[in-house]
Amino acid sequence: MQSDLLGEQSRFTLPQQEAAEDQIIEKQKIADYDIREFTIQFLVQEFVTSLEDDKANIYIPDYQRELVWTQNQKSRFIESILLNLPIPYIFCADDDDGRTEIVDGSQRIRTLVEYYQNQFELQDLKILTNLNGFKFSDLPDKRQRRVSKKTIRMIELTSDMDEEARRQMFDRLNTGGSKLTPMEQRIGSKSGKFIDFVRKLPSSIPGFYELCPLSESRLKRKEDQELVLRFFAYKDRYRAFDHRVDQFLDKYLDEMNTSNFDEVKYRKIFEDMLGFVRKNFPLGFRKSQGNNSVPRIRFEAIAVGAALALEKDPTLSPSPVGSWLTSREFLHLTRSDASNNPGKLANRIHFVRDNLLGKEVDFVGAPEKIFNDPRLIDSDQLDMF
Repeated sequence: MQSDLLGEQSRFTLPQQEAAEDQIIEKQKIADYDIREFTIQFLVQEFVTSLEDDKANIYIPDYQRELVWTQNQKSRFIESILLNLPIPYIFCADDDDGRTEIVDGSQRIRTLVEYYQNQFELQDLKILTNLNGFKFSDLPDKRQRRVSKKTIRMIELTSDMDEEARRQMFDRLNTGGSKLTPMEQRIGSKSGKFIDFVRKLPSSIPGFYELCPLSESRLKRKEDQELVLRFFAYKDRYRAFDHRVDQFLDKYLDEMNTSNFDEVKYRKIFEDMLGFVRKNFPLGFRKSQGNNSVPRIRFEAIAVGAALALEKDPTLSPSPVGSWLTSREFLHLTRSDASNNPGKLANRIHFVRDNLLGKEVDFVGAPEKIFNDPRLIDSDQLDMF
């Protein structure tokens, strides 16, 4: 019928279509499931038992990961439980012995067990800030009982699904989608005047994408907004950077969202920097004429270095930038392996700033040690991404 509606005929014969339909019906049987709901107390007790008894009711198969969540991730999950936020379904399977095998959700189950057993304290909570430092036993008795009674929903696949099919299910659940980038996560979870400013800024300034071209795929993942956030965070606080980029940016964003920042001033800083780059950097932020995308590390060095130079001298008119911008020293400082190193971050920013000002570069560390490196090779061999 669908082919008739589209005005097209199937390219397959009727027997081929019937064989395909029979296969769908046959394979659907292995994905038969029930929806179950268990209290947290029951799940914890059953899982604890499963660690001690191979014949316990709930267990995690050998192909599952160990507990890899950080304490912050575990704390955030427990905070969601306490806030009664919706928790994603846990996928499990009824095995041949009638036991329950966790297919997807082991990190959540293990975190519940650890917290229930007072194995970690809540930390870095953003909403329930008064609970930072609390173990389960520190909660009031009535809250402990309410947590224990809270239910978790589980989709239980029937025993018709064999082990290989369960492994396929695990693979699809964990790789079927694209993980959110940190910037996409920030946009979805944070609100405030500053993040609204960051989101709108690049598209509101004519010429930004000409100076800083980005591929369509990177634009879809909010790379332009990531670059704007990095620019302001590093310009304002690069000396406080400690190599954990996402945490550094998140902290800066949270503080700016709750501050009374001057939007007109910050916009002017960004516009002045772009105007300066347009006037003095023939290729903008690109490494060469043919590049259709700009690496973060190169953007950070040029943008922040130029902005800091303009702070020192708003009327700055530097000598041509070509010689030092294409030098092996600058290429070395903007290698991909330098991206999360606090000293190298400061050095590449200082390299741009001080060359623009016509000063000796204020390196963090001795210059001979910085550049006496066997990896200081020809520029066309450097991985700029």
